Amino acid sequence: MQGASPYIRERMPPFFPETAGDFPFPRARVKTRRMLHITNLVYRIGGRTLFDNATVAVTKGHRVGLVGRNGSGKTTLFKLILGELSADGGAIKLRPGGRVGTVAQEAPAGPETLIDVVLAADTERAELLARAETATEAQDIAEIHTRLADINAETAPARAARILAGLGFNEAEQNRAVAEFSGGWRMRVALAAALFANPDLLLLDEPTNHLDLEAALWLETYLATWPGTLVVISHDRTLLNKVVGEIVHLDDTKLVRYQGGYDRFERTRRERQELDAKMRTKQMAQRRHIEAFVERFRYKASKARQAQSRLKMLEKMEPIASAASDRTITFQFPDPDPLSPPLVALDEASVGYDDNAILSGLDLRIDMDDRIALIGANGNGKSTLVKLLAGRLKTMQGKLVKSSKLKVGYFAQHQAEELTLSETPYQHLSRLMPMAVESKVRGHLGRFGFSGERADVTCEGLSGGEKARLLFAMMSLEAPHLMLLDEPTNHLDVDAREALIQALNMYDGAVILVSHDAHLVELVADRLWKVGDGKCTQFDGDLDDYARELIELRRAKRRQQRESRDDTRPETGASRKDARRERAARRAETAGLRKSVRDHEKQMEKLAVKREDLEAQLADPEVYGGSTSKLMDLQLRHAEIKDELAKTEEAWLALSEQLEVAG
Repeated sequence: MQGASPYIRERMPPFFPETAGDFPFPRARVKTRRMLHITNLVYRIGGRTLFDNATVAVTKGHRVGLVGRNGSGKTTLFKLILGELSADGGAIKLRPGGRVGTVAQEAPAGPETLIDVVLAADTERAELLARAETATEAQDIAEIHTRLADINAETAPARAARILAGLGFNEAEQNRAVAEFSGGWRMRVALAAALFANPDLLLLDEPTNHLDLEAALWLETYLATWPGTLVVISHDRTLLNKVVGEIVHLDDTKLVRYQGGYDRFERTRRERQELDAKMRTKQMAQRRHIEAFVERFRYKASKARQAQSRLKMLEKMEPIASAASDRTITFQFPDPDPLSPPLVALDEASVGYDDNAILSGLDLRIDMDDRIALIGANGNGKSTLVKLLAGRLKTMQGKLVKSSKLKVGYFAQHQAEELTLSETPYQHLSRLMPMAVESKVRGHLGRFGFSGERADVTCEGLSGGEKARLLFAMMSLEAPHLMLLDEPTNHLDVDAREALIQALNMYDGAVILVSHDAHLVELVADRLWKVGDGKCTQFDGDLDDYARELIELRRAKRRQQRESRDDTRPETGASRKDARRERAARRAETAGLRKSVRDHEKQMEKLAVKREDLEAQLADPEVYGGSTSKLMDLQLRHAEIKDELAKTEEAWLALSEQLEVAG
C-alpha cells in the first residue's frame, strides 16, 4: 500500500446508502472508457438544494470545464467526488483503481525544498526508492528496479524541475525551503505537486488564481496535452477555450454537458434558449387556441367529445419552461473630468525599497486614453511600479511629474482584507460619502450590482466576487482619471468579467492593468509594457507574440543547460561511448513523443486545407444569396475547424516542448 499523499486520493468514494450496489452500468462493462459517472445526484445544504437528480459522465482521457455562477455548487461537487462530503441521494462512481488528484487545500510550509516536495507527491516512486535501499532478495531488487523503470523514475527530477520552472521557479529557488516562500508561491508548489503526481483524474479549482500571466500561459499549454482525465473549475475564458473539449454547466441544480470550449458553449446555450423561447411562444398560442375551442363548445352536445379530447390534450401537454433569467452583473465607472496630457510622466526614475532599487531608468508617459497592461513574471517589479503610480512609493532618483488635479483609483485583491466584515456595502460607502444623501450612496452602489437588499448585507455574507465589486465601487468613488488594477478578476465569474471588460472599454480615463487573465488583457489593453531585468519597456507585439517569446526563451535556456553539462564531461573514449549509448536510449524513450509530434503536424496540415476550402466557399458571393441553412452550416463548420486547428497547434507546441526537455 502506498503512503498517503495530500495530492492523490487512492480510495474510491463510497456508494450512497440508498443506491448501494446499484451500479450505473453493468459490471461486465467496467472496462468502458468512463472515468467518472455521477447519477441522479442530490445534495442539500442549509435548506438549499444545490443538486437535484444531476447526472453526467466523464470519459477517460477527456478534459472537461465545470462552469456555473459563483455559489452554484462547483467546489461542493469536487468535495463530493473526493468523498469529503456525503450526498443526500444518487451515486458517484469512479473507474475501479482510478487515482484522483487535486491541489492540497493547505499549502506546504515545511523545511523541505520545493523539488523534494514535488517529487514526494509520487508516493509510489518514493516508496520504491526506499525499498531499494533495504532490499536484499534478488527477486525483490529486480522487481523494484523493473517498476522504477516502468514509471520513468530516472527522469522524475527533470520532470519535476520542468513543472516548477513553468510555474515560475528558477533552479536556485527550486532548492530552497518551502517555508521561505509566501502563501501564493506555496500554492504554486502545491499545484506543481498535483501535476507531477499524474493522477488518472485531476480536479483543479481555479488553478490560475495564484499565477501571473506567464505561468498561466504555461499552464494552459501544459494542460492542453494532459494525458489523463481533467475536470477544471475556472472563470478564465482563455483557459477554457484552449484546454477543454467539453463544458459541463451547473445550471438550476442540474449538470448539462456541451461539446467544445467556452465560446462554443456560450453560443450553443444561447441558441438553445432562443429555440426554447420560440417553442414556448408557439405552445402558448396553441394552448390558447385549444382553451378557446373548449370554452366555446364544451357544453354543446355535438362538440362535447371533441372538447373533452382537447382537455386531455391540454393535461398531457408538458409546458416548456422559460429560461431562467440570469442575474445580470453590471459595472459602470463614472467618467472623470478631462485633464491636459500627460497624466503622469517619468524621467529616468528609479523606485524600490530602502536603498534597493527594483526598477530604474524609467522613462514613461501615461495619457487619458491609455490602456496599458504590464507583463512580466511575478517578482520583477510590476506591483512596485503600480505602487509608484498610486503614490504609495516615492522615486529614489529621477523625476515623476503628474497633474495637481490627478485622481488615482487603485484596486488590489489584498484590499478585501481591509473591509469591515460586520458592516454593509452601504455603511462602507456612506462613511466615504459623509455629506451625500442616501439615494446618491445607493445610486453609486447600484452601478456595481448592489441594488436593493444586497447593499444592506454585511460583508461577512458577501461572496468573493461581491467583495471585489465593493472595492471597485469604493475605488471609483471620486471618478479617478487613472485606474490601477492589480489582478482585478480573481473572484469574478465569467459574466462579471465580461461586464468589467465592457465597463473599462466605456470608461474615459486611463487604465494600467496587471492580470493573468489573457482574455481581459486582449480586450482591454492596446499596449503592453514589459517589466523585467530592472526595466520597464514597451513590448512590440500582442500576447500571442509574447507567449511565443516565452517558449523560445525556455527552449534556449534548456539548450544552454544541456550544452553546459556536455562541456563538463571528460572527452575519453569511454565517455564518448557512454554518451552515444545515452543518446540512443533517449531516442528510444522519445520515439513515441516524436511520433505524436509528427501526427499533430499532419493533422494541422489536413485542418489547414479544410479551413482554406471552407474560406473559399464562404468567399463566394452566391453562397449569401442561396440557402440560409447552408450558409449557417458552412459558418459553423468553419468555426469548428478553426477551433480544432488552434487546439492542435497548442498541443503540438506542448509536445515539441516536451521533446526539447527529453533531449
